[in-house]
Amino acid sequence: MIYYVEDEINIRELTIYALKQAGFEARGFAHATDFYAACKEELPEVVLLDIMLPDIDGLEILRTMRANPETQDIPVMMLTAKGTEFDKVVGLDAGADDYLAKPFGMMELASRVRALVRRAQRGAQKPIANDQLKVGPIVLDPAAHSVAVDGQEVVLTLKEFELLRVLMENEGRVLTRGQLLEGVWGVTYVGETRTVDVHVQTLRQKLGQALPGAEAMVATVRGVGYTLKKAH
Repeated sequence: MIYYVEDEINIRELTIYALKQAGFEARGFAHATDFYAACKEELPEVVLLDIMLPDIDGLEILRTMRANPETQDIPVMMLTAKGTEFDKVVGLDAGADDYLAKPFGMMELASRVRALVRRAQRGAQKPIANDQLKVGPIVLDPAAHSVAVDGQEVVLTLKEFELLRVLMENEGRVLTRGQLLEGVWGVTYVGETRTVDVHVQTLRQKLGQALPGAEAMVATVRGVGYTLKKAH
């Protein structure tokens, strides 16, 4: 089941029709309150969200979903006319799995929704990793979703956490921006490489605030991408 929250009735009905034609079960909602009520009856496989909504905007709905254990792992795609790079970074940083700017093609939408459904199914089958990751003074606990630098807790956003996790899992290896986009945002996300750069910058700031010099562990390899190395 796919849920779509969109207050413009023509867009909502056209998108729901296209999803049903593509073989999905789909329901549309004009308001957040109706969407929340439907989630109590049946949890969807994927949620599509518009940002500009009349009561509670899409980003707030997304944050509420990510804070609720019952909905925190449901894949979310933002479908919105707000298509600037800043808007994409805000949406992805809030926990969105994908982002598609209006106007969008229905075939592309269906393809991305299929990819999100497949990813959700793979995630449900994959056990939660319990082993902590440790590189120098940085310790990341996947099960507790926590990060500490030299014993001091560091609060990261969902995407910052995933970015650090991918870098730590590949300690010493240089990862391209494309590889990081795929590893953190998923293969369906196609956007400006600046998205990675922005998140690397904020991640470095938080590491450095916890332990001066730790920010240098996330190193830039000019013309290639980024790597995580142990502090000297």
